[in-house]
Amino acid sequence: MDDDAGGSRAVAAPEPDAETPVVGRDAELARLHRAVDSASVDPVLMLLGDVGMGKSALLDRAVRRAEASGARVLRAQGSETESPLAFSGLHQLLWPVSDEVDELPERQRAALHGAFGVGSATAEADPMLTGVAVLGLLSALGDRGPVIVVLDDAQWCDRASLDALLFAARRLTGEPVTMLIAARVGDHLPGLDRHVATLTLGPLDNAAAGRLLDLQPQRPTGRMRTQILAQADGNPLALTELAKTATAHGTAAGPPYAGPLPVTDHLERIFADRLNGLPAPTTRALLLLAAMDTVDSAIAVPAALPDAADDAWPPAERAGLVRRTGRGLRFSHPLVRSAVYHAASVDARRAAHLALAELLRAEPDRRAWHLAAAATPPDAAVSAQLEQTADRARRRGGHEAAAKALQRAADLAPREDSARLLLEAAAQAVLTGDLAWVEELASAVRARTDDASLLAGVTAQVGRLAALTGRHTVVFSRLADAAEELALAQPSTALDLLAAAAVVCFYCGDDVQQHRVQAVLRSLPEDASPAWLRTWVRAVTDPFGNRAELLLLLPQVAAEAQRHPDRLTAFAIMAWLLDETPHAVRAFDQAFDQWGMRGPLPEGLGGAAAWSYVEQGKWGRAREACARSSALGSTTGLDHAVACAAAVDATVLAYQGDATAARARAEDALALIDPLESRSVRVYARRALGAAALAEGAHEAAYDQLRTVFTADGAPVHYHASYPALADLAAAAARSGRREEAAAIVERAARALAAGASPRLRALISRARGLLADPEDAEPHFRAALADPVLEHWPFERAQTLLDLAEWLRRRRRIAEARAPLTESLETFRRLGARPWIERARAESRAAGLDVTDSAPDALAELSPQQQQIIHLAARGLTNREIGERLFLSPRTVGSHLYRSFPKLGITARSQLRDLIEDTTFTVAHHQE
Repeated sequence: MDDDAGGSRAVAAPEPDAETPVVGRDAELARLHRAVDSASVDPVLMLLGDVGMGKSALLDRAVRRAEASGARVLRAQGSETESPLAFSGLHQLLWPVSDEVDELPERQRAALHGAFGVGSATAEADPMLTGVAVLGLLSALGDRGPVIVVLDDAQWCDRASLDALLFAARRLTGEPVTMLIAARVGDHLPGLDRHVATLTLGPLDNAAAGRLLDLQPQRPTGRMRTQILAQADGNPLALTELAKTATAHGTAAGPPYAGPLPVTDHLERIFADRLNGLPAPTTRALLLLAAMDTVDSAIAVPAALPDAADDAWPPAERAGLVRRTGRGLRFSHPLVRSAVYHAASVDARRAAHLALAELLRAEPDRRAWHLAAAATPPDAAVSAQLEQTADRARRRGGHEAAAKALQRAADLAPREDSARLLLEAAAQAVLTGDLAWVEELASAVRARTDDASLLAGVTAQVGRLAALTGRHTVVFSRLADAAEELALAQPSTALDLLAAAAVVCFYCGDDVQQHRVQAVLRSLPEDASPAWLRTWVRAVTDPFGNRAELLLLLPQVAAEAQRHPDRLTAFAIMAWLLDETPHAVRAFDQAFDQWGMRGPLPEGLGGAAAWSYVEQGKWGRAREACARSSALGSTTGLDHAVACAAAVDATVLAYQGDATAARARAEDALALIDPLESRSVRVYARRALGAAALAEGAHEAAYDQLRTVFTADGAPVHYHASYPALADLAAAAARSGRREEAAAIVERAARALAAGASPRLRALISRARGLLADPEDAEPHFRAALADPVLEHWPFERAQTLLDLAEWLRRRRRIAEARAPLTESLETFRRLGARPWIERARAESRAAGLDVTDSAPDALAELSPQQQQIIHLAARGLTNREIGERLFLSPRTVGSHLYRSFPKLGITARSQLRDLIEDTTFTVAHHQE
């Protein structure tokens, strides 16, 4: 269907290829022309309008202009009947370039083939990799000339296709690719309503509406004209169709449907009236066309009407109900499809769907949906076929399609199976990020069963998604209440609910929630299974209160992860919470190696992987993790997940010296959350802002930011996230005259942590004490902060302490002793790319009489953080496509960064990168004072 195809066309019965005027849309048409003429103007442009406002007519004009200029056009149209089929829209869009798909790198090619159900791979699809593949394909096509991607009727496009296109859309800057997306006003398209240029088609003004009527074959006049103008309310399609109808009735009294009906209802009645008097074969053919998927139309109607197919359509064409296009027969407007379908009797509709199902035996998913449309509940056989359809959709990453199939399967299933299927539908709907839908499914489960396990399961599913939106207080109460209620009767189910509540408790950081989780946990029998979940709950809600005991239990959780690899991430998160960062990093690496980028939601404590990489100095990997969480969260509208990723990313940017970008990312994080609902993100963002201020030497501003991560009386705002800020707080306080207040906070934290403090936290407290101590008493604290060899696993924090010690030694005129820590700290800062600390260490080195010669790593430090990531990956031999796949960038963008980076590095060829990166040594000449 070409939505609104007749919306603003104004000549009588035009030839199929004839130029037709578009009335009253000069400004909108000019905007579309600018978009297709230059992708840099609007890489993505949303065209919104009510039914009949002329969206498709304008898209047609833009496409003709693009094709005339030599651009390649990829076009797809959302279909109401195809919306339950995962990746059907993307398949339609990319089918003309299937040969180019085969030229993609193996992983990306496999991702698209898997999404389209091609091949025999049984592994579940990776939605992120599918998005990267679409981006890579569009970029490759762009290498051959401008590309225009057109998606019409996007409100009916399947969610999996929309997610993949949106992923690419956000990364089209700099590409010769323009994406035009048309949809109806009021239809929510997840992710497309944020940061996308929008062009909204409103009603035509009176003058334009009058000009459109003047262009009709029989120009309405007098009272008829006045009534048409009033009734159409500036809608182009309504103006033209009401004029035709009034003329057909041969009366000056105006159109037959006066009164308060909405324009859409008037139009649907007009189209339904045109069915009267049509030959029976035509009526049957129209109903088949209305009932089928658009991809079926080429085979289904001729097969269903072998004796009358050729004769059935002319009467429908003369009535203006269908038109022929290059792709076959199409309804003249989506409202015609609706009118035809709903004008038919229930029995006629069932017969049409059964006929189509019989013809589509080779297409099991489409066949199942046609059988479902014809079925009356209960129908266990069709329900089972829909379950199979859902499983295939899930494996391709089509979670919305899977949820829809399961929801319909539940409607057709016997009552004893209905609630189970709805619960499974909710689990899939969670992965779309559509909380309202998940809650609707949960309500349906509650209405159909009193099975405590099913009820608890659906509560957990709602909580799993709602927690990522920031509604932590409400979600926590639901989960904790359910866990408490089931503690004695179904302890295993209660433990599962409590594990979910523990995650929400961590996000929120509320002490009352923390105590309640621990109280419910104590009420559960000790043998409640699985046992590792009990350890999880304790680690997530109180990692430092019983750290020694949890460390003894951690190997058991590791063993569980080896038996059940899907629990590997849970082990990694627990290791991170306990400051066992080396174990966490290894487990996260293993999880990513095993599972790739798969997973449509930022699961669990989504920032844990990124924080682990930050702490161990793998800042490039940390930013990759942030990019993934941010992309997933943005696509699904999960603000808490996006905010967490932004806060971690801001911290890395601050460490790398990009204070402006760090502040912007931190402010983004704070804007997305309620500071009382998401204390964890609030603390992370304030820590990032403090680090950015320290990087600039703005110590008072840094102290003001870092002071907010502790309460007025010095307690941590968050029981886990606040403590790592102690040393930075002390550094800012020491240089801004706030030593006494900061010292009180540090000592309170030391008492609260006591024996539960990890070696890392003990080192941070020792460093803080050294910074805040009287000058003559500082050295033992700095030495204590460096004493444990395990602290090498936190290289940035260790290097900061080394620099503090060296500065203290030099100021005591112990210059010879200062040189070794200065050398080590500078090496670390340069390896990490921590530019502000490099400059500080270099200045201190020169003051200590060290002749520090600039070398390539300093040149690397002058690059942006993203450029540094690209350079390091290129040095490892990765191609532009492989780098783009890792960083969610197009190969063209990667190449552009390399092109701009080479002159700064003093190199001319990619082959020189490996030597440049490996050369991390620098010359230090020692001079005696």
